[in-house]
Amino acid sequence: MLKPLNKQNKQELSDYLAARAYEISPDMLVKTSAIVEQVRNEKNKALHDLTLKFDGVDLDEPHVSKEELDEQAAKADPEFVAAMNEAAQNILAYHETQVSQGARLDKEDGVYLGWRVMPLESVGIYVPGGRAQYPSSVLMNTIPAKVAGVKRIVMTTPPGKDGKIPPNRAAAAKAAGVDEIIKAGGAQAVAALAYGTETIEPVDKIVGPGNIYVAAAKKLVFGKVDIDMIAGPSEILVIADKNANPAHVAADLLSQAEHDPMASSILISTDTALVDAVNAELRKQTDALPKKEIIEQSLAQFGTSIVADSIEEAIEISNAVAPEHLELQIENAFDYLDQIKHAGSVFLGYTTCESIGDYFGGTNHVLPTSRTARFSSALGVQAFTKTSSYMYYSDSALQKHGHKIVKMAQEEDLEAHANAVRVRLKGE
Repeated sequence: MLKPLNKQNKQELSDYLAARAYEISPDMLVKTSAIVEQVRNEKNKALHDLTLKFDGVDLDEPHVSKEELDEQAAKADPEFVAAMNEAAQNILAYHETQVSQGARLDKEDGVYLGWRVMPLESVGIYVPGGRAQYPSSVLMNTIPAKVAGVKRIVMTTPPGKDGKIPPNRAAAAKAAGVDEIIKAGGAQAVAALAYGTETIEPVDKIVGPGNIYVAAAKKLVFGKVDIDMIAGPSEILVIADKNANPAHVAADLLSQAEHDPMASSILISTDTALVDAVNAELRKQTDALPKKEIIEQSLAQFGTSIVADSIEEAIEISNAVAPEHLELQIENAFDYLDQIKHAGSVFLGYTTCESIGDYFGGTNHVLPTSRTARFSSALGVQAFTKTSSYMYYSDSALQKHGHKIVKMAQEEDLEAHANAVRVRLKGE
């Protein structure tokens, strides 16, 4: 089921990666822009009309009341809520390690340089409600923002057919500590977060996954607000040696293939027999899964296997792919961690499946896709902060260095800059 790629054929690998490039078409941007502008101009009326049009729900009030939140959260499965609350504690503990206080450099007598870390004031969390419903994403997007010190976290999510927030999303919002919830989805929700309405204050940053309209809207409002990323289809790359369990490898590849027909599942192994065994397991396990049709489409398009001569070579290929999720199902996996240059998140050893990270382990599951792990990072506390520098020069320090600054400003033909220093220099 996995299409074999020849590791020697660099063009074949390049073509494979290019085929998965995630781009939003100009036509989609035009369609989405019309929705964004409608909300920008008509505000709450547009939210009402578009929610009725796209979700079939006629809402008088987009905000979720505390009474509705408590009522809906109480309907969630208690076992699910208990697991989610424990996961929230794991996510909290992990992200607390990312907190930075900034620093100060005392460069010389009378010269201090420094930088401060400050939380954003408000953040919008988009939570999808269509085919993909992920209460776990509420935790992953909200908890790092809470740790960062964000004071106002607004969650927006499509309402259920009854006009209420669905129970699992309500329970997740309570577990994560969301401050405000808006019942709206799609591009219209992104626009409301970015521009505000009569009753919704705009936010400073928007994070969270969504469909193509959500992705396009985030692209359009970027600059007015910050965004986390334009997320592409899910990806997993498994590096496996001869001792890996084929059933486990296949199960992990399928865990991403079920997301989307565009999801990518790649196996790189040093053992041809293992690749054959994994293919057999893929056929067997796919037949028993409810999303069989999606999985078969995904594997047919982007299910890939490569046979490498060594683990080092497998890692070299993986670094070229820069996958969202990377599993090292190999002996002594920790010994190879420093060789991994580009991956959203790395899962070490035979028993550490990617699903642990998706739900419970504590690391964030909002990860760079489509090779953007080459230059971007997993969502974390730093995504919800900004830095500001500061400086102090005493009079004696300015007298010592001022003429150098004057000279540099004059060389750039910025005489007013030079003069701002010159008027402070003694004897000038």
